[in-house]
Amino acid sequence: MGSSNDGGVAADQLRSFIERIERLEEEKKALADDIKDVYAEAKGSGGFDVKVMRKIISMRKRKPHELEEEQATLELYMVALNMHTADHIHSKAA
Repeated sequence: MGSSNDGGVAADQLRSFIERIERLEEEKKALADDIKDVYAEAKGSGGFDVKVMRKIISMRKRKPHELEEEQATLELYMVALNMHTADHIHSKAA
């Protein structure tokens, strides 16, 4: 193990872990900034709806049966609230 201080902590090993995590956090921030830039480009040059794109990306990460269960529950709740999909969309547009 690395050198220890009086508390029995392997200081060199701990420092190495901390520095690796810090580097990865920096990379993660850079990637998040890159993703933000792609969304901005999609919105600016393509006119795409970023909120919908995020939803699609979230959906693509999930298993088909999870999506089906969510859709069934969504439809059940909408019926219970008299928010039939087509009626609700048309009333929002009006």
